[in-house]
Amino acid sequence: MDEIIPHSESGARKEQKEVVVVTGSSGLIGTSLIKRLAKKYRVVGLDRVGPPYPPLQAECVNFDITDEKGIDAAMERIRYGYGSSIASVIHLAAYYNFNTKESEGYQEINVKGTEKFLSQLQDFEVGQFIYASSNLIYKPTEPGIKIHEDCPVEANWGYPESKIQTEALIRDFDPDFNTVFLRIAGVYTDHGHSIPISQQIKRIYEKQFVSHYYSGDMEHGDVFVHLEDLLAAFEKTVEQRDSLDDGVAINIGEPETPTYKELQDQIGLLLHGKEWKTHEMPPEIAKAGAWLRDMVDDPFIKPWMIDRASDHYELDISRANKLLDWYPEHRLLQTLPKIVESLKSDPDAWYEKNNLKK
Repeated sequence: MDEIIPHSESGARKEQKEVVVVTGSSGLIGTSLIKRLAKKYRVVGLDRVGPPYPPLQAECVNFDITDEKGIDAAMERIRYGYGSSIASVIHLAAYYNFNTKESEGYQEINVKGTEKFLSQLQDFEVGQFIYASSNLIYKPTEPGIKIHEDCPVEANWGYPESKIQTEALIRDFDPDFNTVFLRIAGVYTDHGHSIPISQQIKRIYEKQFVSHYYSGDMEHGDVFVHLEDLLAAFEKTVEQRDSLDDGVAINIGEPETPTYKELQDQIGLLLHGKEWKTHEMPPEIAKAGAWLRDMVDDPFIKPWMIDRASDHYELDISRANKLLDWYPEHRLLQTLPKIVESLKSDPDAWYEKNNLKK
């Protein structure tokens, strides 16, 4: 007679760790966040069918955020495996595309998809809902004037417009759980992984003609945050979920904004041993040139971007420091040597990591 082996008394549902759900779980942020949170929580990753998949530290549950039935099926899987209590939902899933100023994806995925997801979450006991928003929702500022969370918002293209709409949707929806809006700066790593930064490095590395010209104010710039600092901010937000006010918005970014000229000069120095000579080009000429290049090739710089070239963002992160005890350890200008060294040591691998074509 075969030996009867009893069922294990352990397992995900019986573990004492609280449950955290991460959407967009196979992306750059989601993958790293799951690995970090899995040390303290049972993590479930929600994402589209097919590779890449979330890391092994999380169960992968496939769902299409545009399909209400698909979301329902995914949430039923979570209920069956983990119960109806969720400590925190981190909503990273979003659509963005630098190739076009407007896209149906901004509405279908970012806005309507979030609304469908919230409707399904109402059947769960959710402690916290963290929405990954963007610093790009703010009206641009001037150098030396920092943007705090109560500053005016102003959408100037489809992606930030969808973030503004989604924030408003969540507030109007008034779900039965606390919400937090993390307004996140441009994310980068020691290998790049920031589309604007990697494209800027690529232009200078290849000594492209256009790398010597800029259509905006070179003393303006955008704000960034290192991936490791962002992960710490998410973790602290989850940890502080019982002390944060419902609907609070928190800026997540570095306290200093490097100017476009500073980036140009340092990248040129790191790659070619000299500061990169860069000239300001009238927007009308730049836009005509971008339009012509777009007709014969698929360049990163599109005509619609010319109007945004002088936008400037500096973040006041005092609220993050006060509420989360968070302050970033990295700075983009100090990390650039590592990013450039990654390129110089293995150009092919760097291009592949940053999804660039030679």
